[in-house]
Amino acid sequence: MIQKFIFGTPFDTEAVVTPVSPTSGLPPYGTVTVANAPASDSTDADKAPAFCFTYQMSDADIVYGLGEANRGINKRGYIYTSNCTDDPNHTEEKRSLYGAHNFIIVSGKETFGLFFDYPSTITFDIGYTRQDTLTVSCENADLDLYVIEGDSAYDIVKQFRKIIGRSYIPPKFAFGFGQSRWGYKTADDFRNVVKQYRENHLPIDMLYMDIDYMQDYKDFTVNPEEFPDFKAFVEEMKAQNIHLVPIIDAGVKIEDGYDIYEEGKENNFFCKRKDSSDFAAAVWPGRTHFPDVLNPEARAWFGGKYERLISQGIDGFWNDMNEPAIFYSDEGLAEMNAFMSEAVKENSGANDFFSDMRPPQLSNNPEDYRRFYHNINGEMIRHDKVHNLFGYNMTRAAGEAFQRIVPGKRILMFSRSSYIGMHRYGGIWTGDNQSWWSHILLNLKMMPSLNMCGFLYTGADLGGFGSDTTRDLLLRWLALGIFTPLMRNHSALGTREQECYQFENVADFRHVLGVRYRLLPYIYSEFMKAVLHDDMYFKPLAFEYPEDTMARQIEDQLMIGNEIMIAPVYTQNAAGRNVYLPEEMKFIKFLPDGTISEKVLEKGLHYVDIALNEVSLFIKKGKCIPIVDAAEHVTAVDMDTMQMIGYEGADYELYDDDGVSI
Repeated sequence: MIQKFIFGTPFDTEAVVTPVSPTSGLPPYGTVTVANAPASDSTDADKAPAFCFTYQMSDADIVYGLGEANRGINKRGYIYTSNCTDDPNHTEEKRSLYGAHNFIIVSGKETFGLFFDYPSTITFDIGYTRQDTLTVSCENADLDLYVIEGDSAYDIVKQFRKIIGRSYIPPKFAFGFGQSRWGYKTADDFRNVVKQYRENHLPIDMLYMDIDYMQDYKDFTVNPEEFPDFKAFVEEMKAQNIHLVPIIDAGVKIEDGYDIYEEGKENNFFCKRKDSSDFAAAVWPGRTHFPDVLNPEARAWFGGKYERLISQGIDGFWNDMNEPAIFYSDEGLAEMNAFMSEAVKENSGANDFFSDMRPPQLSNNPEDYRRFYHNINGEMIRHDKVHNLFGYNMTRAAGEAFQRIVPGKRILMFSRSSYIGMHRYGGIWTGDNQSWWSHILLNLKMMPSLNMCGFLYTGADLGGFGSDTTRDLLLRWLALGIFTPLMRNHSALGTREQECYQFENVADFRHVLGVRYRLLPYIYSEFMKAVLHDDMYFKPLAFEYPEDTMARQIEDQLMIGNEIMIAPVYTQNAAGRNVYLPEEMKFIKFLPDGTISEKVLEKGLHYVDIALNEVSLFIKKGKCIPIVDAAEHVTAVDMDTMQMIGYEGADYELYDDDGVSI
């Protein structure tokens, strides 16, 4: 059962697409307090919240959800803030990441779900201030609160998924392996990567084009010197079964003669300052304007620009910098210059500088998000009041445009920033992670929480984006990435090159990547069934074994689809790991010689050996899964080679389609 409680005058985020009639009174769980809204120009961070929900948790309660959030599957014990933030250092103390996914489930003495449909900053204190208290608070008491009751946490997820709409479906090639690196600049850079992958018989389907493919980092342009005939280059890549996936950033470069800038300025399609001038902020191209993607007309205009690359053969994109990220604004830079001038004049000591004279924040300054406005149905709404919707609506702009530009055809699309609702238009990757062993585990723990919020086409930068990876780290991370629908190796400029052919014993990488393609019929089938049935692809063990006390505590093993469990190795120098089986399962290992090891293990704790060049999974009792022969790209997967592994006599429901049609 779903109840909707309306507080104040909520902004319609369009996250929920199935109408839910409002319920009078107060929610059946917890306590809600509502105060007068603070002044709109207030900057006092210590003011009392205008809306506050509190609930007393029992010791056994587990809190699931929040999508792309830090720490564990069980969110108890920390504080999280939905405030889409460009921050590449995902360390444990961080409270905000790139997404804002305000859905949680309390599972324990009482089991219920809560969706706080609120587009600005909202804080979830889940046993941080007091270990037994859940507190959800925000600055303005203008929101819709959905309360969902069900038979279990899993049932509540399915109910929620039904009201927020069907998840995005990418083309089938997007389930292949992709290689990316910030720093590929020329056509020959891309050709060399393809050459190395193909000559080493390393499976691959996609090459990602980071910001250097553009002319001066201008959206929807291609550097004419490096790509003199881009359409022919796209076809050259497709002839080798490689799909190019260019990046699109949120900022439009301010440059006379640049037609997108000229059109946006002429039609008032950019976000405005309070005085109605176009807000300017620096990002990769230098000074830019932000398209007002919350304005339906501007959204349609910006989305239509994707046609420029689609017409040249591109069938996939990734949207970035759409929190939106701000290096600095005109106002922020002026404040910094004034501060530095004063600091030099004062000639203050270190104590004064760090206590009384701290420089203003330049990048992603909260004040900057208060400096510009959106035109929504003729009303000017300050950006910070709807901040978490920008990335969602940038990707929505693309998704709606695809329906006009190539009706009936799937286009690959995923984004960095998001809000619930964007899951209908694209997937997400989990942003600028690091080449740390801890980030394999963070990757694993994010997946079911994202699925809860509708984001099924998800994955992390395998091997890590920032810092220098190692051979063993990359192999272990690939062994997890095999199971994530979005499987991409991506790294930052200035870091160690981490394409799979850069390391010794390339055969190990060939085998591990090959297992992805052997499992592709299963991965694609389970993904599609999850989409079509408003289900989860990744699940915590507790969702399938809710009465198993041990299963409720385990966070480093996940269920996938309806048949398998994975337990990746995420520890440096480990030759295997301990695994808990909630029931009898068959332990499967894909060995580097192409054979498969199968062993039945009883319910309970086991230590299993898993070598660096092996891929393992567990098949539930009475289940089986389809596999095929390895292939070097998705179109080469031969379904005629399909065989079933697992328990004899079991049935499997296979979903398949042409991989292109809606």
